[in-house]
Amino acid sequence: MARISINNMRFYAHHGCFEEERKIGTWFTVDASFEYDASQAVATDDVLQAVNYASVYQLIAKEMKTPSHLIETVAVRIRDSLSSAFPQITDIRIRLSKLRPPIGGEIESVSVEI
Repeated sequence: MARISINNMRFYAHHGCFEEERKIGTWFTVDASFEYDASQAVATDDVLQAVNYASVYQLIAKEMKTPSHLIETVAVRIRDSLSSAFPQITDIRIRLSKLRPPIGGEIESVSVEI
């Protein structure tokens, strides 16, 4: 098994409970990791046998474009989309962080892990 991690992907998106957040948008980061049986890819050194992390990134970017009230919803949607698009991957972990959330204090980020 191989664990692939794609870290600190940055997206400007429109997620949040407040209407202004969904209208104006803000910055988010996403960390994604997953396992898959890479033995065939390793044996052949063939990218077509591997899970292409550029394709994983594109799927995550697509999901980040759909506004949601909760970052939990977005994280689950990303996990489910990855699972559907790449049935060979297992143990998917998503960490989605909203940078500088508007909650009345000096906070770097709020995160959810699925």
